[in-house]
Amino acid sequence: MTVTQLLALGGVILLAAMSPGPDFVIVTRYAMLSGRRAGMACALGISAGVFVWATVTALGIAGLLAASAVAFTVVKLAGAGYLVLLGIRALIAARRGGYDAPEITEGRVAGALAAFRQGLVTNLLNPKVAVFFTALLPQFLPTSATPLDHLLLAGVAAAVSLVWFVLLTNVVSALRRFLTADRVRRAIDAVMGTLLVSLGIRIAIQ
Repeated sequence: MTVTQLLALGGVILLAAMSPGPDFVIVTRYAMLSGRRAGMACALGISAGVFVWATVTALGIAGLLAASAVAFTVVKLAGAGYLVLLGIRALIAARRGGYDAPEITEGRVAGALAAFRQGLVTNLLNPKVAVFFTALLPQFLPTSATPLDHLLLAGVAAAVSLVWFVLLTNVVSALRRFLTADRVRRAIDAVMGTLLVSLGIRIAIQ
């Protein structure tokens, strides 16, 4: 593996992570509702999911999933249902209103473990990630790739994803006082809930 290959992979992973999608929405919402700690835990969960997908790609499991219509459909529908559920929760919260102050929600809305778990599950239940890595990683591997090469690529993919989502978390946390104003938060919950439901439906029907 060369430094050029690793940098090229990192650039592609960064562009993919920056594109709006379930991971982006989940991290933003956690950072807004529960603060920097929960947002960073959610980011760590997503990067762990990226590492898992990159690793199973190296083992050939992701390729089997992408090639199997039944397995792909099961994961796709499970992921779509999960996103729709999260979106409905956000829409219900927007409709009810009556939010607590940020100081109260900091420790109560979601612990770091729950945020990590939700980030991990959201990423693992996105079948597009399997297809993405199945198509991407072989382009950056040498002809006689070793297990260490696969592990290195998985580590780079996870690290780049983590850096981006940690940066996103800190930006959202810096604006948290404004974002958690009752009227603003209801609007954001309505938008994010709609996005999550739309993403879930889109994944299900594609």
